[in-house]
Amino acid sequence: MLAPPYLSVPPKQYGGTERIVSLLTEGLVAKGHDVTLFASGDSITNATLSSIYPTSLGNSGLSKGDDTKPLAHYSACYARASEFDIIHSHGQFLSVPGAADLMTPVVFTWHGSLYPNETTNERRALLQQYKHLRYISISDNQRLGLPELNYVATVYNALDVHTYTYASKATNYLLWVGRVSPKKGALDAILAAKSCDIRLEMAAAIDPIDRPYFEEHIKPHIDGERVIYHGEVGHDALVELYGGAMATLYPISWHEPFGLVMVESMACGTPVIAYNIGSVPEIVRDGSNGFVIDTSAGVEGMVTAIKRISTIDRRACRSDIEKRFHVDRMVEEYEHVYKKLASQGDALRS
Repeated sequence: MLAPPYLSVPPKQYGGTERIVSLLTEGLVAKGHDVTLFASGDSITNATLSSIYPTSLGNSGLSKGDDTKPLAHYSACYARASEFDIIHSHGQFLSVPGAADLMTPVVFTWHGSLYPNETTNERRALLQQYKHLRYISISDNQRLGLPELNYVATVYNALDVHTYTYASKATNYLLWVGRVSPKKGALDAILAAKSCDIRLEMAAAIDPIDRPYFEEHIKPHIDGERVIYHGEVGHDALVELYGGAMATLYPISWHEPFGLVMVESMACGTPVIAYNIGSVPEIVRDGSNGFVIDTSAGVEGMVTAIKRISTIDRRACRSDIEKRFHVDRMVEEYEHVYKKLASQGDALRS
């Protein structure tokens, strides 16, 4: 299991990819598989941990001249390829070229957008050069950004449902969770909540690159009464926020390949109101566990949905997540992919 070296596995706070890597790794170990996790040395796992860096490199971007650090991490894994039946990389672009000539099958789960204008032309060109390698998408919509890749499966992300407390009753506030960025829709969430005269609670991380946007567009609305900003919060506090909310607003404006916020919210019984883009219609079932709003309807469409939120059964939200996005389901689907690809690797080596 090859994780990016930027954050620990699991992450201390924000880090969706690393959280999925952790759930998958621990699930495989629990089922008796012999797993080696290549990750930073501050990771915690029941697998065999292999690290060349004692601590994670940080997620704010490496300084110029440090590009070799992640490459060295990925190369350390590939140098030991003959020890494994299969290598599962979550390392994104920099981990791709080194896998091209290995006899051991390598499969990549892609955790980011592949759409033009949502990733660089250079990165898209790199994947097109290695389109023959094996890729796993985390939603069907994600594939449309670069349909020529050799996709071997779609496996939805998941969570450990038992760590999310179901709340049968909500209090009178709306919730927005995510990273403060124009494409994540924080401003639309604020405007919709204000239009309905309902308090909005915000649990948000801010990357340095997004600080100017926050200061100019979001901070002026934060008054501690109608709009409350909690910053980045831990798991327990986040679950409490989810459970108390009438709805989680998810007005994204990009092709997000898988929105874990939506799944987390519904696991707590809280319906989701989201714009119809990216993976949203694969996760939110309109009228059942939330509402999918046409992007052209904008804030007005979100306001209309908020006024109808009492028609959604909170228990149905929880039940849907238990069926479709439980970690056991994700582990089993990856197992199926591994067995298929490992048998192909045996044929190549024979």
